[in-house]
Amino acid sequence: MNLNVIAGWFGGQEIVIILIIVLIFFGGRKIPELMKGLGKGMKEFKNATKEDDVSEEKDSEKDDK
Repeated sequence: MNLNVIAGWFGGQEIVIILIIVLIFFGGRKIPELMKGLGKGMKEFKNATKEDDVSEEKDSEKDDK
């Protein structure tokens, strides 16, 4: 029930308004830098979760022996 309410908050017009506000605040030159930083952060998070999974698998293999 709560998911439907949250999904109903943002329509096409609201998203466009938010994008315009972001463009005004940061300017056209800063947005690619922000997206690049966001992409790097997501990549590092993804790699960290993979490393954590690998270390857990190694620990479980040691326990099995």
